[in-house]
Amino acid sequence: MARLDESFYSRSALELAPLLVGKLLFSNIGGIAQVRITDTEAYYGPLDSACHASKGKTLRTEIMFRRGGFAYIYLCYGIHHLLNIVTGPEGHPEAVLLRGGIGYVGPGRLTKAMGITKSLNGEDLLSSSLIWLEDDGFEAQCVASKRIGIDYAREEDRERLWRYTLKEQK
Repeated sequence: MARLDESFYSRSALELAPLLVGKLLFSNIGGIAQVRITDTEAYYGPLDSACHASKGKTLRTEIMFRRGGFAYIYLCYGIHHLLNIVTGPEGHPEAVLLRGGIGYVGPGRLTKAMGITKSLNGEDLLSSSLIWLEDDGFEAQCVASKRIGIDYAREEDRERLWRYTLKEQK
């Protein structure tokens, strides 16, 4: 197994979202836990009305303007912590939401199971001892579909096939 490196995270969210399916998410919060990622969604910059950075750089979104490889974690509905992986070059805000893992359907359930909270927002996945991703060589096949939970976005952005789900293995 190998920790994902800077060259991996330097790709665009559109390229990285399907590549993250099948990778292993690790957390070391009260003990090491791991889960295989099964569901992701891409959010691609200021022109994507579903992307938090479409409104510009704010205190909440400044992390998205960093180089790829940082954790962007925010609280959704005041209840669920959602984990996004910042991708691409510094200055272009984009990220991939981790929507699920084996045994955990939904981004809030995933982070809860892994002990991931907003306190890890801004964590550098290249060097963190608390949260990181690894590749164990698992070859995932995934299916593309529309993103969900983005009713606020323009119709063209709601129609994009930027959600990637692990295809059932036979």
